[in-house]
Amino acid sequence: MKNYDAYIFDMDGTLWDAVDGYCEVWNATIACFGIDCPAIDRDRLFTQMGKPLDAIMEALIPGDYDREAFMARMKELEAEIVPRRGGVLYPRVRETIERLRERGAGIYLVSNCGASGLVNFFGFTGLGDVFDDSAAHGTNGLSKARNIALMVERHGLKRPVYVGDTQLDIDSAHEAGVPAVWCAYGFGQATGAEHRIDSFDQLTLV
Repeated sequence: MKNYDAYIFDMDGTLWDAVDGYCEVWNATIACFGIDCPAIDRDRLFTQMGKPLDAIMEALIPGDYDREAFMARMKELEAEIVPRRGGVLYPRVRETIERLRERGAGIYLVSNCGASGLVNFFGFTGLGDVFDDSAAHGTNGLSKARNIALMVERHGLKRPVYVGDTQLDIDSAHEAGVPAVWCAYGFGQATGAEHRIDSFDQLTLV
């Protein structure tokens, strides 16, 4: 990977695990609307991680309710809960990214999270200073593949690689014409990636 000039990262399951906080957000929103459905626990949400919020909503809470109002209320609760609950960074994330930066690599973040997701991540982890740019589905409505391509186009990246933990990550990278690293320690299984890492710091070794 020393030949790559830029690393574009997924967030959830790649840089940190905030699933417990997200479960609290989902269940608090469900309670606000009185929807009769099973509680969103870690196992249920885990299978949906990496998808856009509207797709997760359809999978976990089908039925007849005001989806627009639900999404708006969930965004409000996320802004209240996630900055407090936060998540757990995987080991040696900052140290590894700083080593990549020392090599002259650009560092970027592309996620399918909601509008406040990146703000919450940067605020809780203090990692805003290590990223050169970021984009999220929740802020611009673009697919992950399009946002990866956006980073490449915006910054004139010549040899970028996308680092993610799900099949959607790998497929999105390839759709954008970018090779991929599969983080086997993350949330999903995947095939077809050019590289595999079993811990975050292996990015400097492959």
